[in-house]
Amino acid sequence: MSMMDFCPPQHQAIFAKRWEGWCATAGAEVVAEVEALLDEHRSPALARVFVGSDFFVQQCSRHPWWLASFLREEDCGLVAPDLEEIETEEQLEKALRDLRNRVNTEVIYRDFAGQWDIPTTCARLTRLAEVCIQTAVDWHREKMVARHGEPRSRDGDIQPMVVLGMGKLGARELNLSSDIDLIFAYPEPGQSDGEKPLENQAWFQRLGQRLIKSLDAVTADGFVFRVDMRLRPYGDSGPLVSHYAALEDYYQTQGREWERYAMIKARPVAMSGASAAEAAEELMELLRPFTYRRYIDFSVIDALREMKTLIQRQVRARGLIDNIKLGRGGIREVEFIAQAFQLIRGGREPDLRVRNILKVLPLLEEGGHLPEGAAAELRDAYLLLRRVEHGLQAEKDHQTQTLPPEIERREQLAFALGYDSWATLENALVQARAAIEREFDEVIAPPEESSEITDSDQWEFLWAGCERADDRDSWLEQLHNAGFQPAAKALEALSSLHGDRIVAALPATGRQRLDQTMPLLLAAASEVSEPLLALGRVLPLLRSILRRSAYLVLINENPPVLNQLLHLCSASPWIADLLARHPILLDEMLDQRRLLQPSTAADVADDLRQHMLRVDEDDLEAQMEALRHFKQGQSLRIAAQEVTGALPLMKVSDSLTWLAEAILQQSLTLAWQQVVEKHGEPKDASAEDMRFSIVAYGKLGGLELGHGSDLDIVFVHDADSAGYTSGERSLDAQSFYTRLAQRLIHILQTRTLSGPLYEVDTRLRPSGNSGLLVTSLSAFEKYQRESAWTWEHQALVRARPVAGSQRLGLAFEDLRTRLLCEVRDEQKLRKEVVEMRNKMRAHLDKSNDRQFDLKHGPGGIVDIEFMVQYAALAWAQGAPSIVRYTDNIRILESLSEAGLMPAHQAAHLIDAYKAYRSEGHRLALQQLPGVVSGDQFEAERKTVETTWQQMLG
Repeated sequence: MSMMDFCPPQHQAIFAKRWEGWCATAGAEVVAEVEALLDEHRSPALARVFVGSDFFVQQCSRHPWWLASFLREEDCGLVAPDLEEIETEEQLEKALRDLRNRVNTEVIYRDFAGQWDIPTTCARLTRLAEVCIQTAVDWHREKMVARHGEPRSRDGDIQPMVVLGMGKLGARELNLSSDIDLIFAYPEPGQSDGEKPLENQAWFQRLGQRLIKSLDAVTADGFVFRVDMRLRPYGDSGPLVSHYAALEDYYQTQGREWERYAMIKARPVAMSGASAAEAAEELMELLRPFTYRRYIDFSVIDALREMKTLIQRQVRARGLIDNIKLGRGGIREVEFIAQAFQLIRGGREPDLRVRNILKVLPLLEEGGHLPEGAAAELRDAYLLLRRVEHGLQAEKDHQTQTLPPEIERREQLAFALGYDSWATLENALVQARAAIEREFDEVIAPPEESSEITDSDQWEFLWAGCERADDRDSWLEQLHNAGFQPAAKALEALSSLHGDRIVAALPATGRQRLDQTMPLLLAAASEVSEPLLALGRVLPLLRSILRRSAYLVLINENPPVLNQLLHLCSASPWIADLLARHPILLDEMLDQRRLLQPSTAADVADDLRQHMLRVDEDDLEAQMEALRHFKQGQSLRIAAQEVTGALPLMKVSDSLTWLAEAILQQSLTLAWQQVVEKHGEPKDASAEDMRFSIVAYGKLGGLELGHGSDLDIVFVHDADSAGYTSGERSLDAQSFYTRLAQRLIHILQTRTLSGPLYEVDTRLRPSGNSGLLVTSLSAFEKYQRESAWTWEHQALVRARPVAGSQRLGLAFEDLRTRLLCEVRDEQKLRKEVVEMRNKMRAHLDKSNDRQFDLKHGPGGIVDIEFMVQYAALAWAQGAPSIVRYTDNIRILESLSEAGLMPAHQAAHLIDAYKAYRSEGHRLALQQLPGVVSGDQFEAERKTVETTWQQMLG
């Protein structure tokens, strides 16, 4: 029979492509050997693995003889590299990576062929990690001893290092593409005994760093394991290695419940040095009292309940339906079930102190902690999920637990795992996850709620019967009495939602969640000042999350979230619209304190840095989405702080400006990395000093950004124009920086699923749209001195560097000051400023007899801005201090301080400017145009127009 006969028609194309590719690289002799080994058992297995794993095919193409050995042998074994044959660190790294790739490739084959079950594959992968860690520790320790001597205690005893494996590694449950969580420890402080001695802390820190590099670094042969050290005391801010006394002190005084939870699976996985085994045993004895109390530990129940709630919130907030690890009924929930009982009862029941979950589950059932039959049901469900997890990760050797969205890939996964179709596998997954979800919900369930009837029951009756004509009058009376006026409009909105086809099509769980939400919503809305307004603004959000009903659970289980949601949506349709478009932002409301706590510029930049650390640096799409999620979350927080009065107007603009600056800097860093990777760095440029700067104009430059504002930016550089980049695909400096700016604009403006970051306007650059996208600083100066129009000098008043090279930014600020301080003909300047103002008003002013345009109307915002710009250009040569700042308010204050404007006049203009901008912000959050009734701001307008006549009339 042909190999194709063992492959269903829908998979034959991908199989043929991969098989033919392997044959082409393997050569006729190896192909013939493999074909001779194929039979009725091996042929289907080979078809499954070629369809299911591109990683397997790639590795077998690099090492064609591997495939024959997998077919011929039942187990190719796992032998540690011979340290005597390894002379250099590069040889060590290659040996470890070759071993890792060969073992992972065999594991994939044995799994898909059905030769090894999940416990066997996990045991082999765990053993691989142990061998690689031990090999690297031994090799590096030998080199360290040769250079610095043996580390010794103050009593002269040689000190070993113990490597604790946490999580799946500790439990011998490691899977394909797993991270390994490690903690490094040594017994006592002291010093090494070599010619170049080191304190033990420094000695073992270097050893730990070298171990991590040998495992974690990505080379031409890939990596061995990604190493995660965050479970050590104090996490990333703590020392890489700790001595036993420091560990004991930390866990006794500062250890938290989640660290006890993590420590359940801890075990020594590698060690080096004299008496290492005894030291490892001593360490575990030291940690045991922290992990397991001597009594049934009911005090931990609240902490576990909180951990359980966090798990549930994360699932709801992130919409992890297809994630078989983190989603409902996933692997993490099985682990929680087992470890919760271990923490509570492990102190009194030593038999429960086992790390492997498959050994724990039957013990829990035997002890009466799980109902009869639950252990076997959970075991089978867990093994299925772990096998599917292996199948997902085998495809590309990527760390993923998310089912692919494409039906073709799902069918490939099902075939590779031995199922006849995706529908069959999906059905098995649904049943498995339902079993896990059922048991998870029962673990440390909260106390039963009171069965007494509450006022909210009336809202439940109304929602359930809002479409019944016979009860219409009673519903209208109930709504009217609760403040929903006109009541008929509220009832119409409720009936429309209740009878909507989308609601009718909801699955049972989704409908149940909606039926829980609506009475809570109506009861909470009746407590706000305008119940109907609040209801009307929140219902679009509810419609947007109906098919993602996990968000409904978030609302149902968090009354403060619902109350805050109604308050914010009542205050601003802009907020309501933002939440409806991006429901994931509901998660921001879980922490009310953080939601309403204003941030500094440093806070925003640091939050963004930490946010981006969680994203794969090689995944541009994920990075762009992460930037957008961060911006949306911060924008919601700022708007919430504004409508609740936590932030005054000036601070709102500051916060929005800081957010834009942080995102520009992060986006520029991403763009730099991408362009440099392709073309190399320009001469004398680096990531620390790109010789490139983003200059903000307009509202961003003036620190007056509003919600939804565009960014007016200009790009300058000061690289050697005759220089070229250092990469193989070299570019001249001008072309490089043009590509950099284009890539930056792409990151900012591309409409991903979450929309653009910002709309960008670069027309204020020299010569506008017809000019170069990026200008050298010298060319910028030449243009400003010889060719710029007066309005371009006006725009320069608000210009300031906001991202890129700090050195170049300072040079730009110096140039700006010199340009603004040039001597000018005041009469000519006055004429040109007035002409430009009149031209703008003719085209943009929306004022008439009944309304006033806050921005462009006579006596409005632009009049104040033009007066400030005129004053700066006309008088800066005699008073340079007036152009130190770029925002209008501080320039007006500077004019007063310099004696160029009476203090009362500057104060009146500042008050008018703040009043206009405050109203403008309020209208923006109401999604209304920036016009008001013609009888508003009469005093402010008169003040501004009078001053205009005095200065420019």
